[in-house]
Amino acid sequence: MDLDKPPAPQPPEGCLVVALRLPVRIVVLVLVVPVRLAWDALVAAGRFLYATVLRPLGRALRWAGRALFVRPFVALWRWVLVPVGTALRWLGRVLVVAPLGRLHARLLTPLGHALRWAARGVVTHLLAPFGRGLAWLARAAGALLAAAGIGVFTGAAWLVRYMLVVPARWLYTHVLSPVGRALLWVAEALVTGAGTVLYWTARVVFVLPALALWRWVLVPVGRVLAVVAREVADALGHAWRVAGHLSRVVGRALGTLFRWIFVEPARWVYRTVLTPVGHVVRDVVLRPAARAAREVGRVTRLTLAAARETLRETRRDVRRALFGEPRQPAEADRREPPARDPRTLGSSTTVLTKD
Repeated sequence: MDLDKPPAPQPPEGCLVVALRLPVRIVVLVLVVPVRLAWDALVAAGRFLYATVLRPLGRALRWAGRALFVRPFVALWRWVLVPVGTALRWLGRVLVVAPLGRLHARLLTPLGHALRWAARGVVTHLLAPFGRGLAWLARAAGALLAAAGIGVFTGAAWLVRYMLVVPARWLYTHVLSPVGRALLWVAEALVTGAGTVLYWTARVVFVLPALALWRWVLVPVGRVLAVVAREVADALGHAWRVAGHLSRVVGRALGTLFRWIFVEPARWVYRTVLTPVGHVVRDVVLRPAARAAREVGRVTRLTLAAARETLRETRRDVRRALFGEPRQPAEADRREPPARDPRTLGSSTTVLTKD
């Protein structure tokens, strides 16, 4: 198992690392602890502000935005724009699309067929024969011009060959090529010598000093700076963790102090003073006041009901004294009609033979 394996051997540390570690960690711890305490305080304040102010404010702004913008626009779209768009689409289809379709089908299509038939007749019987005649004339003229051009081109080519090409080839072969080879050899020799001189000059003047500076100055300084940077980074991490523990301890101590100074006294006052006082006020003042209010309300309702009934009786008596008794409606006979006698063989349903 991995737990049974011995820890990997750590490389030996130099005296510079050991000498730098403790002072760097002390300095970094002194500098980081206030920063971590301030950071934790800001985080706690931000969480409290977010929970108590920003979240309710955001919800209120979201509700207000929905009530002021979203719902009016939705209602406008649903009840105004969509019906108007539907009506405009129907009007466009009735007033524009249908007439244009009829115009295209009844007028433009037959006119186009007629124009196409006329253009086809003109092309077939007029332009095609004229074009064939022009083509025949062009072929004849082209044949004559080709014969004349071949003779002229042959003579010009012979003159150019023996007056320009042959002398130029002899000049390139016997004069320009040897001179060019000699110039190329001289240029290669000069470039090789100059390049060798410049190479050794640059090596001695620039490369060797830069190599010595890199090997004997920059590399040792870089190693020392790397050790210092690594120790500073480790010290920062260690100091940040230690400052986190200290901040947690300080926060718990402040929370405990706040609880014992404010919360516990307030709880004690609520339990031992306010709750009994509230019970006494509820039993002595509020409940009798509520019962009295209910009684007053019941008496008031009964009084108002009696007053309304008295007012109705008075109005009924005045109407009876002025206009007399109201006419009673005749009762309609809602009974079922009596059943007729059943038909027999001797009975008749006609008027003349009816019994």
